[in-house]
Amino acid sequence: MRESFNPESYELDKSFRLTRFTELKGTGCKVPQDVLQKLLESLQENHFQEDEQFLGAVMPRLGIGMDTCVIPLRHGGLSLVQTTDYIYLIVDDPYMMGRIGRIACANVLSDLYTMGVTECDNMLMLLGVMMPLIIEGFKDAAEEAGTSVTGGQTVLNPWIVLGGVATTVCQPNEFIMPDNAVPGDVLVLTKPLRTQVAVAVHQWLDIPEKWNKIKLVVTQEDVELAYQEAMMNMARLNKTAAGLMHTFNAHRATDITGFGIWGHVQNLVKQQRNEVSFVIHNLPVLAKMAAVSKACGNMFGLMHGTCPETSGGLLICLPREQAARFCAEIKSPKYGEGHQAWIIGIVDKDNRTARIIDKPQIIEVAPQVATQKVNPTLGATS
Repeated sequence: MRESFNPESYELDKSFRLTRFTELKGTGCKVPQDVLQKLLESLQENHFQEDEQFLGAVMPRLGIGMDTCVIPLRHGGLSLVQTTDYIYLIVDDPYMMGRIGRIACANVLSDLYTMGVTECDNMLMLLGVMMPLIIEGFKDAAEEAGTSVTGGQTVLNPWIVLGGVATTVCQPNEFIMPDNAVPGDVLVLTKPLRTQVAVAVHQWLDIPEKWNKIKLVVTQEDVELAYQEAMMNMARLNKTAAGLMHTFNAHRATDITGFGIWGHVQNLVKQQRNEVSFVIHNLPVLAKMAAVSKACGNMFGLMHGTCPETSGGLLICLPREQAARFCAEIKSPKYGEGHQAWIIGIVDKDNRTARIIDKPQIIEVAPQVATQKVNPTLGATS
């Protein structure tokens, strides 16, 4: 690790960062999932509790181990829903800093959206660097979500971290507890996978020894389009999907981020009240990124679902009869451009296990971004 950091410089050592990306498989120094779960055991014995307060009403409580916490308030019939999250700076391009701010904000809000919460009352911003474009991008995404940034904390850090806290107060009918999956349900994903692969490969364009490994399976134009598509997807809020969770009677959801799709599915299935298993049959992947992963010897963990994502989509458990309608509705122009969804798996009766079948179908997701250069300082529409 470098001993000093110049906060006035946008440039980072690309070879250093890419070496660390390879060593850590893109985890961003994330604590391994099994280690994290062990450390958190002493904080809460039961993941799901119910508080009998407020004239005998049963209020749900959700604590350690899930995307967000749900805490009943002492003021009748209301719950505090709150989360915090952060990401590392994932690109080196100074012209992308506005988009990075949006991605950091969308990543924090996504944990609220996994609960079907669509309104955020307040946000705090946590920064390991002071960059005006990042702050502006974060603020713009918060305003798009219908909330505002009222404070936070800033430090100088050798590793640039960007994140925040999202807080809201809800009535019981405004959130969906993530523990109600039943056999026969269908798993739906709302953003394509392999954003981190697209970001890494885009950096490889400037590193001949790495580019030479993949240039036979992907063109420079393919890489540029995948990179722009990844940035647009990461910056897009999951708010629309959260609202549609109520419309189509979703039973639970999580978002796909640092532990990869398999890690988050595994964590979610363990929290279910019913004895169920989640089985993934399809993996929607940014175009050409599956070929890149194969050319690299699957170093990104594509087929195993272990490749981390940043500000990924919602993985939603829906009644079978509602899943196709959800996927069609989210693409409606009335919600803005870019929203997509795919049926990727099923819920079976079993002892709370999760798996990806041996040979999942790879769904190549064509880029929706225009081939002309996108202004990177502007936010994605949602």
